[in-house]
Formats: sequence, structure tokens, C-alpha cells
Amino acid sequence: MHCDLLSDIIFNTNMKDDFINHIKPLMPNVDYCSFRFVNKYTNIISATRGVVEPVVISEDDGLMVTVYNKGGCGYGATSNLTREGISEAVQTAIKWAEFSENKLTYNPDLSVLKTQSGSYYTDDEENWSKISTKDKADYLMSVNKSLKSQPTISNWGASIRYNKLETLFIDSNNSHVRQKISYLLPQMVVSAEYKKEIQTRTYGGHAHARQVGYDFIDNINMVEHAKSLAEESVELSRAPNCPDKVTNAVIAPDQMILQIHESIGHPLELDRILGDERNYAGSSFVTPEMFGNYKYGSDILNVTFNPTLETELATYNFDDDGTNASKEYLIKNGILMRPIGGLFSSQRIDLDYVACSRACNWNRPPIDRMGNINLEPGTDSFDEIISSIDEGILLETNNSWSIDDKRNKFQFGCEKGTLIKNGKLSSIVKNPSYRGVTESFWSNLSKVGNTDTNNILGTSNCGKGEPNQTIFVGHSTPVCLFKDIDVFGGV
Repeated sequence: MHCDLLSDIIFNTNMKDDFINHIKPLMPNVDYCSFRFVNKYTNIISATRGVVEPVVISEDDGLMVTVYNKGGCGYGATSNLTREGISEAVQTAIKWAEFSENKLTYNPDLSVLKTQSGSYYTDDEENWSKISTKDKADYLMSVNKSLKSQPTISNWGASIRYNKLETLFIDSNNSHVRQKISYLLPQMVVSAEYKKEIQTRTYGGHAHARQVGYDFIDNINMVEHAKSLAEESVELSRAPNCPDKVTNAVIAPDQMILQIHESIGHPLELDRILGDERNYAGSSFVTPEMFGNYKYGSDILNVTFNPTLETELATYNFDDDGTNASKEYLIKNGILMRPIGGLFSSQRIDLDYVACSRACNWNRPPIDRMGNINLEPGTDSFDEIISSIDEGILLETNNSWSIDDKRNKFQFGCEKGTLIKNGKLSSIVKNPSYRGVTESFWSNLSKVGNTDTNNILGTSNCGKGEPNQTIFVGHSTPVCLFKDIDVFGGV
């Protein structure tokens, strides 16, 4: 082994001791220092309109150095994983720490940092690499054939995206954390045209991202789903527009995740509440004084930060600052309990923290991010919810969203609406949308579906931060019923 080339041994579990022996001497003598090594791999296979597209493969790795010293903080990042490259990154971090001495917004209490040791690995029963690219492409071609099962289909396509993010975290407290998160994102889109009206159906609004093995593709049977989506797109293209009215709205999980994401997840991010994100991603209507007493929604609203739910997209045992992860209530029985703030940022206003300090790659520092933000199931079955409604609408699959920079006033569009009359699902309507205000919307939550209605979903493209960080976020949610919702249709 060439001792100056470290990239080959960083993620080799069998060479763990060799790696520690090579890296530890490079850590500077400062108040606190951490090394976070990251390897990121992406593979995307797509077929559109019956043609296999060029296969996308990308991989990179590198190191983020964090230094706290004498009241200053600095970062250094490098993709040069030699002794020289790592040493240069360390010196960069030290220089920034010196520059920022006594200039920080707050000085974190480093004494609360604990020595962490552990690991986390996605349980992928059938590994992505065991299936040939040709077999995956052939499967997507068969999905394409099913999507084009109707003569009025004007556009169609399918893809499978595989991502792997492997990290190794060590620090001057002798922490050692190794994690490997891999996930699949299967996607399908199909559009039908009728009298110059085009309607599109997607596979859950591109929200079926999970930490699973390739066997998940077989389990969900994309070919059969493709036929159903094609039929629904044709039906929607001929359907009337959604009526305009204030009514009962039953929101399906593949739309609920967007509702949770935009009107609970983002406004509860602590750095946003404290103004750090105001310049780019906006602020929040939530203030620090609200925690512990503010009535965010009805008594049946229970929302958790839960990085422990198996197969969910942002499940992990430690965040990127080495904080041990656990399930915590953000909202309990409608009361706002704690923000989405990491161990460091929570010290700014003395609030409880969650393990949410996350980075998208080696060249970005961790910031407060959503992990798995879940709405806990209730007690009502889907049939019980529908049968309780004299008049209303079932809303499925997000296709558009808009929310103000304080995450309060919003307007969301869905792909499919189904009218509810006299306790039964009735006719299909197209272009259903609804609007509301976060501060009052969640108070209208009147029924929460049971575990049978629950769905584990996620999004892989949540953006935030300067420079931007696109990260994966999980949402698990049941079907929910909201009273007195302003629903409207297209033109």
C-alpha cells in the first residue's frame, strides 16, 4: 500500500486501523476539529418515448475539515485525499477560524460534544450493482410499452435513479462514525391529449424514494402501475375542471408530503427562524417564543423528526456533525414542541435539538435540514374517512406549489381530484388546486388515517443554503381530512 494515497482506504472497513493511523496525526491542536470524508455515487437509467437515454454515472469523494478554536470557526474542503491535500485543507480551516475569532454570531459550548462511535448501513436486500445495466434498461423499455398503452398518450417515460452516500466522521474527541445510505427513486410520467387538453400522471409525483434494494422495483411492479397511470391520464384529459368551492378535502399521502414539507418542515428549521436563510430561501412565521405553547394545529396533529424509521429516505444513526439521532416530537397534540435545529444551532436560543445537521456532500458544511419529518398515523380507516363526508374531494399527487417567504400563505395544485358525495367516491375532475394559510390550515385537520393508509415517501431534491445544497428528505404520512378548505379548478 502506498502510504501517501489515502482515498483507497477511507471506506474500506478492513483497513480501518490503517486509516486512523494515517489520519490522526494530521488533526491540528485546536479546541475542536472534525474530519468528514464523503463518497457520493449516482447512477440514472432512463427510457423516454421508447428510447433508452444515455446512462448517467457520476462519482466523487472528498473531505470537509471543521475547526473551532479560540472563539473562531473555519472550514476547509478538498478532493485531494493525499497527506498534502488534507494538510492544506486543515490549514485553510485554521486560517478561517483565526479570521473569525470573536466575530461569530454565537460561541458554541464545545464541552457538550460527546465521543460518538457507531455505524449505519442501508439494508438493501438485492444490491443495485448485482443487476446489469442492460436488464434495467430492458425493464424500463417494458414500462414504456405499458405507459403507451392508450392511443391518445402523447408523452411518456420512466427512469430509476440510484444514489449512494458513504461518510466517515472522526473528530478530536476520538469519535468514529461510518455510515452508508443508498436509495432508489423510480419515476414514471405519462401525458394524454384530448382536444388540445393535456393531462399528466406521475408515479406519486416522483416521491417514491426509499432506502431499499433493487428488489423494491419488482415489488412495486412498475409495469402494472404504468397501465393504471396511462388510463388515469386519458380519463383526466376528458374530465371536467375541478369546481370552485370551500369544502372537505381528503389529501392523499403523495400530496400530504408536500404539505408537510412546505408548511411544517421548512418553517420549523431553526436557522430560518433565526434569519440565516432570509436572503435566499426565506424566513418563517414561527418565532422562538412559540415553542412549548403555540397551537400549530388541531389536537390530532402529531409530527415527529424520526431518523429511525426503516427504509425511509433520511434514516440514519448520526447527523453530519456526529450527533446521535433519535425520534423526537416537533408537534405533539397540536402544540409546537421543538424546532428542526442541530446541536450547535440550538444553543443560540437554548432550545431542544434534533440530529438534523446535514450536508449534501464533502464540499458543503452541515446546516439545519429536514430529515424524516413524519405525520404520525391516527385511528380512522380510509373508508371511514370517506363515508363521513357528505360532500368533498380527494386530492392526489402534487404537480405545483407556491408558498410565501415566511412559509405561511400557500397554493398547491394536484394531478387528480375525485369528488366525494354522500360518503362515496364519485367522478374524476382535473386541475384541482387548493389554497390556505399555515397558521389556520392545520387547525382544520379533523381526521388522520390509520397505519393502513400510511405511506413512506420522500423527495431527493430539497434545496437550501448558500452555496446551494440539494439534499434528500423523507416524509411518512397517512391520508388526512381537512374541513373548510378553499378548493378551485383550472381554466
